[in-house]
Amino acid sequence: MNYEELLAFAGRNPMLSAAFVGLTVAIIVTEIRRMTRGYRGLKPAELTQLINAGGTVVVDLSSSSDFEKGHIAGSRNVQPSQFGPEHKLVVNAKQSPVVLVCRSGTASETAAKALKKAGFENVSVLEGGIPSWQQAELPLVKGRN
Repeated sequence: MNYEELLAFAGRNPMLSAAFVGLTVAIIVTEIRRMTRGYRGLKPAELTQLINAGGTVVVDLSSSSDFEKGHIAGSRNVQPSQFGPEHKLVVNAKQSPVVLVCRSGTASETAAKALKKAGFENVSVLEGGIPSWQQAELPLVKGRN
């Protein structure tokens, strides 16, 4: 396929061409934002390795009832409205790995941005939240710890 044929196709199919360009731009913008957000996303296996290495602070931003239904062993529950860089769980952990977990990923991403802005060096978010942990068939602890 040469350039003239590509232009002819675009001329015959303006909606498909516009959709293709729009999706391409959206993917590029999403990837640039992901690379420059200041914190990293972890897969469940990576989080398991961090926890096993020790010294990792895992904060679960789920509601109390969701936390009691199942959470990652060793994680501490804090309500998103009460969590911030000055919270007692993380105030002395500016150089330690801090991993934020929630049910969907939304609350943890907001909290991660606040921690990075406050100077925390090693902030991560569990990609996909607790459902991704469950999908990886990793165990959850029930009740409070």
